[in-house]
Amino acid sequence: MDPLSTVPGRRRFLAAAVGLAATAATAAGAPGVAAAADPERLRVATFNIHHGASPADVLDLERVARVIEAMEADVVGLQEVDRYWRRSGFVDQPGWLGERLGMQHAFGANLDLAPEEPGRPRRQYGTAVLSRRPILSWSNTRLPLFPGHEQRGLLRATLELRGTRVTFAVTHLQHDDNREREQQSARIVELLGSSPERTVLVGDLNAVPEAPEIRTLTGVLDDAWPRVGTGDGFTYDAVTPHARLDYLLASRDIRPLTAQLRTADPAASDHLPVVSDLQVPATRRRR
Repeated sequence: MDPLSTVPGRRRFLAAAVGLAATAATAAGAPGVAAAADPERLRVATFNIHHGASPADVLDLERVARVIEAMEADVVGLQEVDRYWRRSGFVDQPGWLGERLGMQHAFGANLDLAPEEPGRPRRQYGTAVLSRRPILSWSNTRLPLFPGHEQRGLLRATLELRGTRVTFAVTHLQHDDNREREQQSARIVELLGSSPERTVLVGDLNAVPEAPEIRTLTGVLDDAWPRVGTGDGFTYDAVTPHARLDYLLASRDIRPLTAQLRTADPAASDHLPVVSDLQVPATRRRR
C-alpha cells in the first residue's frame, strides 16, 4: 500500500504543491512553452514623390526628403521613383534618399531602359522602400500589363522587428484602365496570399475606395483610413485634393491606431503622403 494513501491530508497538500510548481514554471517560461511577447508599434507611410518634382515640375528632392523626415516613419513606400534620368538630374533617387535619411532602401525597377546619354547607367523607374528597420530580403514582381501601357510591379520587403518579421509591400497601379487594375489587384492577392499575416500593402492605387479593384484588395486586407482616419482622406491632387487614391492596407491581425494626411508642404509632389501607426502582433517565441 502506498504510505501516502493512509494520510489523506498530506496527500492533498503534496498534490496542491505540485500543481502550484507547474503553474509557476509555465508563467516563468519553462522550456518548450510558448511565451507571448508584447506587440510591436510600427509607423508606416506611402508617398508618390512624382520623381522629386512639384506640381509645377520644379525638381527638388531635398524638399521630398524633408517631408519624409517630418513623418518620422519606420518604413515608407514610394512611387514614381527615378534612377539616372535626365529629368531628375541623373540621380539614384532611392539611394540618395536612403543616405540622406539614414534609412535602408530597396528599389523595384518596373522600367529598365537604355541610358539617355552615352556612358550613363541604364535609367530605371519604379517603386521603393525606405526603412529604419532592417530589410532582410526583398523582391519585385511584375504585374499584368495591357499593350501600350506602363509596366507596374509589386515590391515586397521582409522587415525585422525585434524577432518579428513583417512583409511590407508597395505598388502603383495603372492610372487609366480599370480592367487592368482589376487584374493587377487580383495578382497582388495571389502574391500576398488570401489570408496574409503581418503584412502591409501601401501605394498609389489610382482608384477610389468603391472601385472593384480596391474591393479585391480590401477583401483580404483592412483599409486603415475608414477605421482610424478622420475626414475624406483625399490625397490627389495635393494642392486641391478631390480623390482618395493612396492607401495603407494591413492584414487582419494588425491593428491600425492612427491614419493621417501630411499637408504641411502640399506642393512637394502632386500627391499627399499618408502615415499610419500600426500595432503588429509579435511572433510567439519558444523558450
